[in-house]
Amino acid sequence: MNRVKELFEIKYPIIQGGMLWCSGWELVSAVSNAGGLGLIGSASMYPDILDEHIIKCKKATDKPFGVNIALIYPQIDDHIEIIIKHKVKIVFSSAGNPAKYTSIFKEHGIKVVHVVPNLRFALKAVNAGVDAIVVEGFEAGGHNGIDEMTTMSLIPLVKKEINIPIIAAGGIASGDSILAAFALGAEGVQIGSLFAASKESSAHINFKNEIIKAKENDTILTLKELAPVRLLKNSFYQKIFDAYQNRVSTEDLKTLLGRARAKKGMFEGDLIEGELEIGQVSAQINKIKTVNEIMEELTEGFKRVKNNLNNFDF
Repeated sequence: MNRVKELFEIKYPIIQGGMLWCSGWELVSAVSNAGGLGLIGSASMYPDILDEHIIKCKKATDKPFGVNIALIYPQIDDHIEIIIKHKVKIVFSSAGNPAKYTSIFKEHGIKVVHVVPNLRFALKAVNAGVDAIVVEGFEAGGHNGIDEMTTMSLIPLVKKEINIPIIAAGGIASGDSILAAFALGAEGVQIGSLFAASKESSAHINFKNEIIKAKENDTILTLKELAPVRLLKNSFYQKIFDAYQNRVSTEDLKTLLGRARAKKGMFEGDLIEGELEIGQVSAQINKIKTVNEIMEELTEGFKRVKNNLNNFDF
């Protein structure tokens, strides 16, 4: 029995991360049609855009899909209203306290999952009544927890304290890494970077090409004073690095960051001044593939490695 598959009524316990500027209806429907769970990344969408993506996703798939919401989003109430209006059955929440909104979703029969970077927040999410949690190590791309806890350290720590299903995130891009997460206590995985570089991703081709060119240590977790984010080292990051060297204030960092940096880099393809959010696992990604190719490699790889474990002795 796999509780994640049962909870979402999906074939494989693989969830596509609801990433800024990458997770539009085309990617989401493709993942859901391939047996996983696609998530619309609403944090980069105005309410009318989210409305449009939900409508298009419903036309493109009859399989379950969900919406990822950032609880600190300025128009979060509008997003919630749209989700309820369209009778979306699954919500993944992050970047905020789930206690305020979980009961609202539950009243409308919506399954709720919250993303956490540590045990303390995992326990709070359980107390808020969520159906499952995503435990995300700091290897993950994009906005992250300030604690530098790895996925491998975090899963068993949380597993000892909670009984609801755990979905592992951060550093997962292969069948063997899925198996490793399961061995530690997860029942599902959430994958971002691998899908960000997919053919169906709404990210700009320039950004996708940078992902597949990335080597180890080409990403870094920075801007902890504002909102910790893992990104590729480019000219914009060099400005951040120089600012830290010059011991600038938090206000100066805010000015340097400005607005729409992620959109500029990930959606518009500005590799110089844009913010290129991606995980450490980008070093393992070397080709732009379709969602179907990715899902097949993940599932077949999982089965192959699981069967090969019988050949190991300890």
